[in-house]
Amino acid sequence: MTSTATVSQPMLTIEQDQASQQVKAVPNLLPCRIHHTGPADPVLPHWKPAQVAEGTTTSVAYFRGRKLHGKVVALPDQCRGVLVGRKPQEGDQKPVKQDEDVVETGAMQVTAGFDSMVVWSHEVVADSASDPYIRSIEEWLQVAEQIHSYPGQSKAVKVHQ
Repeated sequence: MTSTATVSQPMLTIEQDQASQQVKAVPNLLPCRIHHTGPADPVLPHWKPAQVAEGTTTSVAYFRGRKLHGKVVALPDQCRGVLVGRKPQEGDQKPVKQDEDVVETGAMQVTAGFDSMVVWSHEVVADSASDPYIRSIEEWLQVAEQIHSYPGQSKAVKVHQ
């Protein structure tokens, strides 16, 4: 019996051009839900975080009258973060038929990169013991390290805080 291996068409691709490699961003994870997707210009008149003290990684800002405390969470050296947006599909791109299933394909375009983010919380500075975002980032990095390591290779991932 002969089997022929077919390579699947990727369902999602992430594309990056030279211009997006130069753009740096700092994502802010806010403790609220904003029912809007897309650009929000101009935000500078409304969003003015201030560093608590020189040399610290905590900030204070006010959003709709509520005081928020932010903590900078740096990604580990071996990781990088990217912000992506949906790339418009080209004219006659049709779903790919694969093994009796119709698979829609798409592309994302990298718009900026980041090496740290700010996690905001109400009234107190977020910490990994109580904040689900920080805890999930730390746990995900530990799982990813285990998945991508070889047996006998033990290298703990440390999140810079």
